[in-house]
Amino acid sequence: MENTSRRALSEREFERAGRVIPGGVNSPARAFGAVGGTPPFIARGQGPFLFDIDGNRYIDYIGSWGPHLFGHGYPPILQAIQAAAETGTSFGAPTVAESELAELIISMVPSIEKVRMVNSGTEATMSAIRVARGFTGRNVIVKFSGCYHGHVDSLLVQAGSGALTLGAPSSPGVPPGCTADTLVLAYNDVESLESAFREKGNLIAAVILEPVVGNMGCVIPTAQFLKSLRSLCDSHGSVLIFDEVMTGFRVAAGGAQQLFGIRPDMTTLGKIVGAGLPVGAYGGRADIMNSVSPVGKVYQAGTLSGNPIAMAAGIAMLRAIQAENPYPRLEVLGQRLERGFLNAATNAGVTACVNRVGSMLTLFFTAGPVKDLASATQSDTKKFSKWFHGMLDRGVYLPCSQFEAMFVSAVHTDEQIDATIAAAAAALS
Repeated sequence: MENTSRRALSEREFERAGRVIPGGVNSPARAFGAVGGTPPFIARGQGPFLFDIDGNRYIDYIGSWGPHLFGHGYPPILQAIQAAAETGTSFGAPTVAESELAELIISMVPSIEKVRMVNSGTEATMSAIRVARGFTGRNVIVKFSGCYHGHVDSLLVQAGSGALTLGAPSSPGVPPGCTADTLVLAYNDVESLESAFREKGNLIAAVILEPVVGNMGCVIPTAQFLKSLRSLCDSHGSVLIFDEVMTGFRVAAGGAQQLFGIRPDMTTLGKIVGAGLPVGAYGGRADIMNSVSPVGKVYQAGTLSGNPIAMAAGIAMLRAIQAENPYPRLEVLGQRLERGFLNAATNAGVTACVNRVGSMLTLFFTAGPVKDLASATQSDTKKFSKWFHGMLDRGVYLPCSQFEAMFVSAVHTDEQIDATIAAAAAALS
Protein backbone atom coordinates (compact mmCIF):
# COMPACT_ATOMS: atom_id res chain seq x y z
CA MET A 1 0.00 0.00 0.00
CA GLU A 2 0.96 3.65 -0.39
CA ASN A 3 3.34 4.93 2.25
CA THR A 4 1.46 8.17 2.95
CA SER A 5 3.78 9.34 5.73
CA ARG A 6 6.51 9.97 3.16
CA ARG A 7 4.22 12.29 1.19
CA ALA A 8 2.41 14.35 3.81
CA LEU A 9 2.98 17.66 1.99
CA SER A 10 1.71 16.19 -1.26
CA GLU A 11 -1.41 14.97 0.50
CA ARG A 12 -2.01 18.46 1.85
CA GLU A 13 -1.47 20.06 -1.55
CA PHE A 14 -3.76 17.52 -3.22
CA GLU A 15 -6.54 18.50 -0.81
CA ARG A 16 -5.90 22.16 -1.61
CA ALA A 17 -5.92 21.47 -5.38
CA GLY A 18 -9.18 19.56 -5.09
CA ARG A 19 -10.90 22.68 -3.78
CA VAL A 20 -10.07 24.72 -6.88
CA ILE A 21 -9.28 22.22 -9.70
CA PRO A 22 -11.63 19.40 -10.78
CA GLY A 23 -10.23 16.24 -9.20
CA GLY A 24 -7.18 18.20 -8.07
CA VAL A 25 -5.45 17.71 -11.43
CA ASN A 26 -5.34 19.48 -14.78
CA SER A 27 -5.26 16.19 -16.71
CA PRO A 28 -6.90 12.90 -15.65
CA ALA A 29 -3.73 10.96 -16.51
CA ARG A 30 -2.08 12.57 -13.46
CA ALA A 31 -4.73 11.40 -11.03
CA PHE A 32 -4.44 8.12 -9.15
CA GLY A 33 -8.02 7.12 -9.92
CA ALA A 34 -6.97 3.72 -11.31
CA VAL A 35 -4.57 2.84 -8.49
CA GLY A 36 -5.85 4.74 -5.45
CA GLY A 37 -3.91 7.01 -3.16
CA THR A 38 -2.49 10.49 -3.58
CA PRO A 39 -0.14 11.60 -6.38
CA PRO A 40 3.18 13.10 -5.32
CA PHE A 41 3.46 16.79 -6.17
CA ILE A 42 6.65 17.37 -8.09
CA ALA A 43 9.08 20.11 -7.14
CA ARG A 44 11.71 19.61 -9.84
CA GLY A 45 13.32 17.20 -12.28
CA GLN A 46 16.98 16.56 -12.98
CA GLY A 47 18.34 14.02 -15.46
CA PRO A 48 16.50 10.72 -14.90
CA PHE A 49 15.04 11.82 -11.55
CA LEU A 50 11.98 13.59 -10.18
CA PHE A 51 11.89 15.16 -6.71
CA ASP A 52 8.61 15.77 -4.90
CA ILE A 53 7.77 18.53 -2.43
CA ASP A 54 8.34 16.10 0.45
CA GLY A 55 11.96 15.60 -0.63
CA ASN A 56 11.50 12.11 -2.09
CA ARG A 57 13.53 11.19 -5.16
CA TYR A 58 12.14 8.95 -7.91
CA ILE A 59 13.69 7.31 -10.96
CA ASP A 60 11.36 8.72 -13.61
CA TYR A 61 9.88 6.50 -16.32
CA ILE A 62 7.23 8.94 -17.52
CA GLY A 63 9.43 11.78 -18.77
CA SER A 64 6.41 14.11 -19.13
CA TRP A 65 4.71 11.27 -21.08
CA GLY A 66 7.49 10.79 -23.56
CA PRO A 67 9.26 13.96 -24.68
CA HIS A 68 12.22 13.96 -22.27
CA LEU A 69 14.44 11.78 -24.42
CA PHE A 70 17.51 13.31 -22.72
CA GLY A 71 15.99 13.51 -19.24
CA HIS A 72 15.04 16.60 -17.27
CA GLY A 73 17.03 19.82 -17.42
CA TYR A 74 19.07 18.91 -20.51
CA PRO A 75 21.54 21.85 -20.75
CA PRO A 76 21.31 22.62 -24.51
CA ILE A 77 17.52 22.84 -24.25
CA LEU A 78 17.55 25.00 -21.12
CA GLN A 79 20.07 27.33 -22.76
CA ALA A 80 17.93 27.62 -25.88
CA ILE A 81 14.82 28.40 -23.79
CA GLN A 82 16.64 31.05 -21.78
CA ALA A 83 18.07 32.74 -24.87
CA ALA A 84 14.67 32.78 -26.61
CA ALA A 85 12.87 34.11 -23.52
CA GLU A 86 15.26 37.05 -23.36
CA THR A 87 14.11 38.17 -26.82
CA GLY A 88 10.39 37.92 -26.02
CA THR A 89 7.79 35.32 -25.07
CA SER A 90 5.26 35.73 -27.88
CA PHE A 91 4.90 37.95 -30.94
CA GLY A 92 1.89 36.72 -32.92
CA ALA A 93 4.04 37.25 -35.99
CA PRO A 94 6.40 35.08 -38.09
CA THR A 95 9.89 34.23 -36.84
CA VAL A 96 12.85 32.54 -38.49
CA ALA A 97 12.79 29.84 -35.81
CA GLU A 98 9.46 28.53 -37.15
CA SER A 99 10.97 27.81 -40.55
CA GLU A 100 14.09 26.32 -39.01
CA LEU A 101 12.13 23.86 -36.89
CA ALA A 102 9.85 23.02 -39.83
CA GLU A 103 12.89 22.25 -41.98
CA LEU A 104 14.31 19.99 -39.27
CA ILE A 105 11.04 18.08 -38.94
CA ILE A 106 10.75 17.65 -42.71
CA SER A 107 14.35 16.42 -42.95
CA MET A 108 13.75 13.79 -40.25
CA VAL A 109 10.19 12.51 -40.74
CA PRO A 110 9.91 10.60 -44.06
CA SER A 111 6.31 11.48 -44.96
CA ILE A 112 6.24 15.19 -44.12
CA GLU A 113 6.67 17.64 -46.99
CA LYS A 114 4.98 20.59 -45.28
CA VAL A 115 4.16 21.10 -41.62
CA ARG A 116 2.03 23.42 -39.49
CA MET A 117 2.86 24.17 -35.83
CA VAL A 118 0.13 24.06 -33.18
CA ASN A 119 0.02 24.01 -29.37
CA SER A 120 -0.69 20.39 -28.41
CA GLY A 121 -1.08 16.86 -29.70
CA THR A 122 -4.85 17.18 -29.37
CA GLU A 123 -4.83 20.27 -31.56
CA ALA A 124 -2.63 18.46 -34.08
CA THR A 125 -4.99 15.49 -34.45
CA MET A 126 -8.08 17.71 -34.51
CA SER A 127 -6.54 19.77 -37.30
CA ALA A 128 -5.34 16.74 -39.28
CA ILE A 129 -8.84 15.26 -39.24
CA ARG A 130 -10.33 18.54 -40.49
CA VAL A 131 -7.74 18.79 -43.26
CA ALA A 132 -8.30 15.18 -44.34
CA ARG A 133 -12.04 15.77 -44.55
CA GLY A 134 -11.57 19.02 -46.43
CA PHE A 135 -9.08 17.48 -48.84
CA THR A 136 -11.18 14.41 -49.67
CA GLY A 137 -14.64 15.97 -49.41
CA ARG A 138 -15.68 12.99 -47.25
CA ASN A 139 -16.80 12.71 -43.64
CA VAL A 140 -16.17 9.20 -42.25
CA ILE A 141 -13.14 8.69 -40.00
CA VAL A 142 -11.85 5.26 -39.01
CA LYS A 143 -10.15 4.93 -35.62
CA PHE A 144 -9.22 1.94 -33.49
CA SER A 145 -10.50 1.03 -30.03
CA GLY A 146 -7.92 1.84 -27.36
CA CYS A 147 -6.12 4.46 -29.46
CA TYR A 148 -6.28 7.91 -27.89
CA HIS A 149 -5.97 10.97 -30.11
CA GLY A 150 -6.62 13.72 -27.58
CA HIS A 151 -9.95 15.00 -26.31
CA VAL A 152 -11.32 15.70 -29.79
CA ASP A 153 -15.11 15.20 -29.86
CA SER A 154 -15.17 13.02 -32.96
CA LEU A 155 -12.32 10.81 -31.69
CA LEU A 156 -13.30 10.40 -28.04
CA VAL A 157 -14.93 7.06 -28.76
CA GLN A 158 -13.55 3.83 -27.24
CA ALA A 159 -10.41 5.80 -26.44
CA GLY A 160 -7.41 4.82 -24.39
CA SER A 161 -5.35 6.94 -21.97
CA GLY A 162 -7.29 8.59 -19.17
CA ALA A 163 -10.63 7.76 -20.77
CA LEU A 164 -9.85 4.05 -20.55
CA THR A 165 -8.31 4.30 -17.10
CA LEU A 166 -11.39 6.04 -15.72
CA GLY A 167 -13.71 3.52 -17.34
CA ALA A 168 -15.30 6.17 -19.58
CA PRO A 169 -14.40 5.33 -23.19
CA SER A 170 -16.85 8.00 -24.36
CA SER A 171 -17.51 11.28 -22.66
CA PRO A 172 -20.65 13.17 -21.64
CA GLY A 173 -20.75 16.47 -23.47
CA VAL A 174 -19.96 14.89 -26.82
CA PRO A 175 -23.16 15.11 -28.94
CA PRO A 176 -24.09 11.95 -30.87
CA GLY A 177 -23.74 13.89 -34.10
CA CYS A 178 -20.04 14.46 -33.46
CA THR A 179 -19.31 10.73 -33.49
CA ALA A 180 -21.87 9.65 -36.10
CA ASP A 181 -19.16 9.62 -38.77
CA THR A 182 -16.55 7.87 -36.60
CA LEU A 183 -16.11 4.17 -37.33
CA VAL A 184 -14.32 2.24 -34.55
CA LEU A 185 -12.47 -0.99 -35.37
CA ALA A 186 -10.27 -3.40 -33.42
CA TYR A 187 -6.53 -2.70 -33.59
CA ASN A 188 -4.54 -5.27 -35.63
CA ASP A 189 -7.77 -6.75 -37.05
CA VAL A 190 -7.12 -6.87 -40.80
CA GLU A 191 -10.39 -8.64 -41.58
CA SER A 192 -12.58 -5.96 -40.00
CA LEU A 193 -10.52 -3.26 -41.70
CA GLU A 194 -11.01 -4.84 -45.11
CA SER A 195 -14.73 -5.27 -44.41
CA ALA A 196 -15.09 -1.60 -43.45
CA PHE A 197 -13.49 -0.48 -46.69
CA ARG A 198 -15.64 -2.84 -48.74
CA GLU A 199 -18.77 -1.33 -47.22
CA LYS A 200 -17.80 2.34 -46.82
CA GLY A 201 -14.57 2.87 -48.76
CA ASN A 202 -15.98 5.67 -50.91
CA LEU A 203 -17.07 7.55 -47.75
CA ILE A 204 -13.87 7.21 -45.67
CA ALA A 205 -11.93 10.45 -45.48
CA ALA A 206 -9.14 9.13 -43.26
CA VAL A 207 -7.88 6.36 -41.04
CA ILE A 208 -6.07 7.51 -37.90
CA LEU A 209 -4.06 5.31 -35.55
CA GLU A 210 -1.17 5.23 -33.14
CA PRO A 211 1.45 3.26 -35.11
CA VAL A 212 2.68 2.00 -31.75
CA VAL A 213 -0.12 2.38 -29.23
CA GLY A 214 0.81 4.00 -25.95
CA ASN A 215 -2.64 4.63 -24.57
CA MET A 216 -3.88 1.11 -23.81
CA GLY A 217 -0.39 0.25 -22.74
CA CYS A 218 2.28 -0.35 -25.37
CA VAL A 219 0.67 -2.35 -28.21
CA ILE A 220 2.61 -3.17 -31.37
CA PRO A 221 1.10 -3.32 -34.87
CA THR A 222 1.58 -6.37 -37.05
CA ALA A 223 3.32 -5.94 -40.39
CA GLN A 224 0.20 -7.17 -42.20
CA PHE A 225 -2.00 -4.64 -40.39
CA LEU A 226 0.20 -1.73 -41.45
CA LYS A 227 0.55 -3.05 -45.01
CA SER A 228 -3.23 -3.44 -45.32
CA LEU A 229 -3.81 0.07 -43.99
CA ARG A 230 -1.54 1.57 -46.63
CA SER A 231 -2.96 -0.52 -49.45
CA LEU A 232 -6.62 0.10 -48.59
CA CYS A 233 -6.14 3.85 -48.18
CA ASP A 234 -4.34 3.97 -51.54
CA SER A 235 -7.02 2.02 -53.38
CA HIS A 236 -9.90 4.04 -51.93
CA GLY A 237 -8.36 7.53 -51.93
CA SER A 238 -8.45 7.83 -48.13
CA VAL A 239 -5.86 9.69 -46.05
CA LEU A 240 -3.72 7.55 -43.74
CA ILE A 241 -2.85 9.51 -40.58
CA PHE A 242 -0.20 8.31 -38.15
CA ASP A 243 -0.67 9.82 -34.69
CA GLU A 244 2.98 9.97 -33.65
CA VAL A 245 2.40 12.27 -30.70
CA MET A 246 4.12 9.61 -28.54
CA THR A 247 6.26 7.76 -31.08
CA GLY A 248 7.57 10.68 -33.13
CA PHE A 249 11.32 11.09 -32.43
CA ARG A 250 10.86 8.60 -29.55
CA VAL A 251 11.10 5.16 -31.20
CA ALA A 252 13.33 6.41 -34.03
CA ALA A 253 14.55 9.73 -35.41
CA GLY A 254 11.84 9.50 -38.07
CA GLY A 255 9.25 7.97 -35.78
CA ALA A 256 7.41 4.66 -36.11
CA GLN A 257 6.94 5.24 -39.83
CA GLN A 258 10.69 5.08 -40.30
CA LEU A 259 11.00 2.08 -38.01
CA PHE A 260 8.32 0.07 -39.84
CA GLY A 261 8.89 1.40 -43.36
CA ILE A 262 5.30 2.57 -43.85
CA ARG A 263 4.71 6.07 -45.22
CA PRO A 264 1.48 7.73 -44.03
CA ASP A 265 -0.13 10.64 -45.86
CA MET A 266 -0.25 12.79 -42.73
CA THR A 267 1.51 12.71 -39.35
CA THR A 268 0.64 14.34 -36.05
CA LEU A 269 3.36 15.18 -33.54
CA GLY A 270 3.27 16.32 -29.92
CA LYS A 271 5.28 17.83 -27.12
CA ILE A 272 8.59 16.20 -28.05
CA VAL A 273 8.66 18.71 -30.94
CA GLY A 274 9.09 21.39 -28.28
CA ALA A 275 11.24 19.31 -25.92
CA GLY A 276 8.32 19.04 -23.50
CA LEU A 277 6.90 22.55 -23.91
CA PRO A 278 3.24 22.98 -24.96
CA VAL A 279 3.60 22.38 -28.70
CA GLY A 280 2.42 20.06 -31.44
CA ALA A 281 2.55 19.83 -35.21
CA TYR A 282 0.79 18.19 -38.11
CA GLY A 283 2.16 17.67 -41.57
CA GLY A 284 2.21 15.46 -44.61
CA ARG A 285 2.04 15.47 -48.38
CA ALA A 286 2.32 18.93 -49.88
CA ASP A 287 -0.90 18.59 -51.88
CA ILE A 288 -2.83 17.77 -48.70
CA MET A 289 -1.20 20.47 -46.60
CA ASN A 290 -1.87 23.05 -49.30
CA SER A 291 -5.55 22.66 -48.39
CA VAL A 292 -4.81 24.65 -45.20
CA SER A 293 -5.59 28.38 -44.99
CA PRO A 294 -4.29 30.79 -46.19
CA VAL A 295 -3.27 28.70 -49.24
CA GLY A 296 -6.41 26.56 -49.18
CA LYS A 297 -9.87 26.76 -47.64
CA VAL A 298 -9.46 24.54 -44.54
CA TYR A 299 -9.23 26.94 -41.61
CA GLN A 300 -6.89 26.46 -38.66
CA ALA A 301 -5.21 29.16 -36.60
CA GLY A 302 -3.64 29.94 -33.23
CA THR A 303 -2.04 33.01 -31.72
CA LEU A 304 0.55 30.94 -29.86
CA SER A 305 1.26 28.49 -32.69
CA GLY A 306 4.97 28.68 -33.43
CA ASN A 307 5.69 30.31 -30.06
CA PRO A 308 9.36 31.43 -30.15
CA ILE A 309 10.33 29.74 -26.87
CA ALA A 310 8.82 26.41 -27.94
CA MET A 311 10.46 26.69 -31.35
CA ALA A 312 13.88 27.30 -29.81
CA ALA A 313 13.49 24.31 -27.49
CA GLY A 314 12.36 22.13 -30.39
CA ILE A 315 15.31 23.12 -32.54
CA ALA A 316 17.69 22.28 -29.69
CA MET A 317 15.96 18.91 -29.17
CA LEU A 318 16.03 17.81 -32.80
CA ARG A 319 19.62 18.97 -33.27
CA ALA A 320 20.61 16.95 -30.20
CA ILE A 321 18.88 13.87 -31.65
CA GLN A 322 20.79 14.30 -34.90
CA ALA A 323 24.11 14.86 -33.13
CA GLU A 324 23.87 12.20 -30.43
CA ASN A 325 21.76 9.43 -32.01
CA PRO A 326 20.41 8.14 -28.66
CA TYR A 327 18.48 5.20 -30.14
CA PRO A 328 21.10 2.43 -29.85
CA ARG A 329 21.54 3.31 -26.17
CA LEU A 330 17.78 3.47 -25.64
CA GLU A 331 17.37 0.04 -27.23
CA VAL A 332 19.96 -1.48 -24.89
CA LEU A 333 18.32 0.08 -21.82
CA GLY A 334 14.86 -0.94 -22.98
CA GLN A 335 15.96 -4.54 -23.52
CA ARG A 336 17.59 -4.64 -20.11
CA LEU A 337 14.46 -3.35 -18.38
CA GLU A 338 12.17 -5.71 -20.32
CA ARG A 339 14.23 -8.79 -19.38
CA GLY A 340 14.46 -7.64 -15.78
CA PHE A 341 10.72 -7.15 -15.44
CA LEU A 342 9.96 -10.54 -16.99
CA ASN A 343 12.49 -12.32 -14.77
CA ALA A 344 11.11 -10.57 -11.69
CA ALA A 345 7.56 -11.62 -12.55
CA THR A 346 8.59 -15.21 -13.28
CA ASN A 347 10.56 -15.51 -10.04
CA ALA A 348 7.58 -14.15 -8.09
CA GLY A 349 5.16 -16.54 -9.82
CA VAL A 350 3.22 -13.62 -11.29
CA THR A 351 1.53 -13.94 -14.68
CA ALA A 352 2.77 -11.10 -16.87
CA CYS A 353 4.09 -10.13 -20.29
CA VAL A 354 5.96 -7.14 -21.69
CA ASN A 355 5.35 -5.23 -24.92
CA ARG A 356 8.22 -2.99 -25.98
CA VAL A 357 9.36 -0.89 -28.92
CA GLY A 358 12.72 0.72 -28.21
CA SER A 359 12.41 2.88 -25.09
CA MET A 360 8.62 2.52 -24.88
CA LEU A 361 7.22 -0.43 -22.89
CA THR A 362 4.46 -1.83 -20.66
CA LEU A 363 4.41 -4.68 -18.16
CA PHE A 364 0.93 -6.19 -18.53
CA PHE A 365 -0.43 -8.34 -15.72
CA THR A 366 -1.83 -10.94 -18.11
CA ALA A 367 -0.39 -13.93 -19.96
CA GLY A 368 -0.79 -12.17 -23.29
CA PRO A 369 -0.14 -11.73 -26.07
CA VAL A 370 -1.53 -8.20 -25.88
CA LYS A 371 -2.38 -7.08 -29.39
CA ASP A 372 -5.54 -4.98 -29.03
CA LEU A 373 -7.89 -3.42 -26.49
CA ALA A 374 -9.68 -6.68 -25.72
CA SER A 375 -6.46 -8.47 -24.79
CA ALA A 376 -5.07 -5.43 -22.91
CA THR A 377 -8.14 -5.28 -20.68
CA GLN A 378 -7.60 -8.88 -19.58
CA SER A 379 -4.85 -7.49 -17.33
CA ASP A 380 -5.18 -7.81 -13.56
CA THR A 381 -5.47 -4.12 -12.63
CA LYS A 382 -5.52 -4.88 -8.90
CA LYS A 383 -2.11 -6.52 -9.18
CA PHE A 384 -0.90 -3.57 -11.21
CA SER A 385 -2.10 -1.16 -8.53
CA LYS A 386 -0.27 -3.05 -5.80
CA TRP A 387 2.89 -3.18 -7.91
CA PHE A 388 2.63 0.50 -8.81
CA HIS A 389 2.51 1.59 -5.18
CA GLY A 390 5.28 -0.83 -4.28
CA MET A 391 7.46 0.78 -6.94
CA LEU A 392 6.54 4.31 -5.89
CA ASP A 393 7.45 3.55 -2.28
CA ARG A 394 10.80 2.22 -3.52
CA GLY A 395 11.56 5.41 -5.44
CA VAL A 396 10.40 4.44 -8.96
CA TYR A 397 7.90 6.71 -10.73
CA LEU A 398 5.74 4.82 -13.25
CA PRO A 399 2.53 5.67 -15.14
CA CYS A 400 -0.36 5.37 -12.69
CA SER A 401 -2.34 3.09 -14.99
CA GLN A 402 -1.95 -0.37 -16.47
CA PHE A 403 -3.03 1.23 -19.73
CA GLU A 404 -0.19 3.72 -20.23
CA ALA A 405 3.28 3.14 -21.67
CA MET A 406 6.42 3.96 -19.72
CA PHE A 407 9.48 5.62 -21.23
CA VAL A 408 13.22 5.20 -20.71
CA SER A 409 15.53 8.17 -21.27
CA ALA A 410 19.04 8.19 -22.70
CA VAL A 411 20.39 9.48 -19.38
CA HIS A 412 19.20 6.50 -17.34
CA THR A 413 22.25 4.51 -16.25
CA ASP A 414 22.72 0.75 -16.05
CA GLU A 415 22.77 1.13 -12.28
CA GLN A 416 19.40 2.90 -12.27
CA ILE A 417 17.90 0.22 -14.53
CA ASP A 418 19.23 -2.47 -12.18
CA ALA A 419 17.81 -0.60 -9.16
CA THR A 420 14.45 -0.46 -10.94
CA ILE A 421 14.53 -4.19 -11.63
CA ALA A 422 15.39 -4.88 -7.99
CA ALA A 423 12.50 -2.66 -6.88
CA ALA A 424 10.19 -4.52 -9.28
CA ALA A 425 11.23 -7.87 -7.84
CA ALA A 426 10.59 -6.66 -4.28
CA ALA A 427 7.24 -5.08 -5.20
CA LEU A 428 6.08 -8.27 -6.93
CA SER A 429 7.01 -10.59 -4.09
